[in-house]
Amino acid sequence: MSKGAVIGLISFLVLSAIGLGIYFYNQKSSAPEQFETEKPVLMTIIKKTVATGSVKPRHEVLIKPQVSGVVQELYAQPGDQVSKGQRLARIKLIPNEVNINTAQNNVQLAKLRLQEAKRELERQREVFSKNLDVESVRVNYENAKLEEERQRQLYEDGVISQQAYNRFKVDREIAKAEYDNARIVSQNSLKRFETEVNIREQELQAAINNLQLLREGAASNSRQVANVVMSTVDGMVLDVAVEEGASVIERNNFNEGTSIAIVADMNNLIFEGKVDEADVGKLREGMPLELTVGAIEDLRFDALLEYISPKGEEEEGTVKFEVRAAIKPTEEVFLRAGYSANADIILDRREKVVAIKERDVIFEEDTTFIEVQTGERQFERRPVKLGLSDGIQVEVIEGVDTTMAVKVLKSS
Repeated sequence: MSKGAVIGLISFLVLSAIGLGIYFYNQKSSAPEQFETEKPVLMTIIKKTVATGSVKPRHEVLIKPQVSGVVQELYAQPGDQVSKGQRLARIKLIPNEVNINTAQNNVQLAKLRLQEAKRELERQREVFSKNLDVESVRVNYENAKLEEERQRQLYEDGVISQQAYNRFKVDREIAKAEYDNARIVSQNSLKRFETEVNIREQELQAAINNLQLLREGAASNSRQVANVVMSTVDGMVLDVAVEEGASVIERNNFNEGTSIAIVADMNNLIFEGKVDEADVGKLREGMPLELTVGAIEDLRFDALLEYISPKGEEEEGTVKFEVRAAIKPTEEVFLRAGYSANADIILDRREKVVAIKERDVIFEEDTTFIEVQTGERQFERRPVKLGLSDGIQVEVIEGVDTTMAVKVLKSS
């Protein structure tokens, strides 16, 4: 191809491009500007804040053993429904030889004390049956009675005065009172020795029970078995924290003990979450909540706000406050403990109000406007009074109705 032909081709292409650019520019400038409009609608506007947290049982009980040892057998698994007093596990005791020796010595000592108390009781019974402890006062009473009768005869015969007779009469009454008192003391003494024997028998039985508890984990005369772990509440077993063969420690004043299982009432659940400090001032106890559970799609659960923490905690540079809400029971689905959930806390609600998109509102200083269509591609500004907003839709109290067409303000 010659040099002239190449230059001619290039010139043609350049002129064509310039021509096309001019054509499209003219077309664009001559086309009328198009606007979109939307009519206000009647709707319910809800203003809410979101709390993040999880679903938890209101009452969650840690079941702990009464004795230390090794888990011999487990009777329950996570998910089982149990009732109060139902067996959860059996503990095999590892006896402490020092404690057992002490308990054996206590049993022998209690036996000796019981034997001594029985001997004293037999001796007191013999004394009581033979009236040995009241014999002297009985003899005194008999003598006083005989002397009083003799002196009464002399008084009746006029040998002695009434004053002299009265002295012997008083002596007889005193002797009788001493005799009656001695008999009461003797009876009480016998009862005291009988009581002492009963006490010693109870001490011996307690020592035997203690020895049996140390050896076997149960006493023969007791319904409660110390080495069998039982549920203290009705509910569902959420977790069994040990396995058969694991060592466990009893609960006492010095340590919390090993948790055998966790039991909770799954019919009484709460939502526990946190809200930002910017929203906590708007919350009030008794506000309704709508829970969205991450593991359950397309379902919402109703709850009622019942607690707002008076103290916030800083997390990642922001202060958050703990909130709790009671979840209303539902039979539609089983809520599991630990589900992550979001709670929409309803701060305010407007039913069936005129609303427009908040993007279509023009804010200028203290006045708000919208652009209402008055003709073909003709709009005029109208001042409006706004109400509740959910961030997308905003309530219009005055200035517009559902028959008007509002200009859509698209963001650039």
